[in-house]
Amino acid sequence: MPAKRGLGRGLDALIPVSEAESGVSQLPISSITRNPRQPRQRFEPAALEELAASIREHGLLQPVVVAQSGVPGRYVLIAGERRLEASKIAGLPTIPALIREATDQQHLELALVENIQRADLGPLETAQAYQHLAQDFKLSHEEIAARVGKKRVTVTNTLRLLKLPQRILDSLANDQISEGHARALLALPNAQAQLAAFGAVIAKGLTVRQTEELVRRLQGQKDRDARPARAARNAAEADDLTERLRSALGTKVVLKRGRRGGTLTIHFYSDEELNAITAAILGE
Repeated sequence: MPAKRGLGRGLDALIPVSEAESGVSQLPISSITRNPRQPRQRFEPAALEELAASIREHGLLQPVVVAQSGVPGRYVLIAGERRLEASKIAGLPTIPALIREATDQQHLELALVENIQRADLGPLETAQAYQHLAQDFKLSHEEIAARVGKKRVTVTNTLRLLKLPQRILDSLANDQISEGHARALLALPNAQAQLAAFGAVIAKGLTVRQTEELVRRLQGQKDRDARPARAARNAAEADDLTERLRSALGTKVVLKRGRRGGTLTIHFYSDEELNAITAAILGE
């Protein structure tokens, strides 16, 4: 299989191990602190107990990855949080670890990639991690996609989940509804309509397909197939286009679409920035 681009190839694609770092060290578990940018917010207690039992029986077969912190003898976890937590439960005093150098951005990227490749993150945790990469490190959707080995439209659609009301997001985080339910609710025009439909989903225990049908009825759509798909596609394309324009022009861009046409607002904050934007648009 061809290797994925960027972080999709694993840890070595971003921070290769030097000869000096190639060995595995045994570090006191108490010397390792949680990655503050770890996107994974919760663990299944039963799964951790199973992993802890395996570690007691066979030991930890795969080392965790850490970076040195600003305090001598202290380390920040980059990858392997489940292994670290299970090792604590198993009562291990030390844990095998690879020590590497990594920036704050790399801490988040590596933790995100490891969890995605293991299918450990929930959709909301993934969306929040993408949001951190976009807001804290000014990465475009295309750049995020390249780093995590996903398609750009996948990143954009996942980020759209964060536009739902907090009550729905809490339900998604607690597995009361699935990502399919959440994506269906996104097709409704405002938070009030989304919450009303969400209430029906919970009260009646609707499936994803039933939720999609409910959304179509609330929208008054007679075409049961084409129009909902077209509306969702148009929203995703608008988000994607806005992000590409922001990345190309280096400034805030607001795109609003109506039934016929719409408006595109480009912000600038100095004469120099206006000149640069003008030159970019006109190709000068």
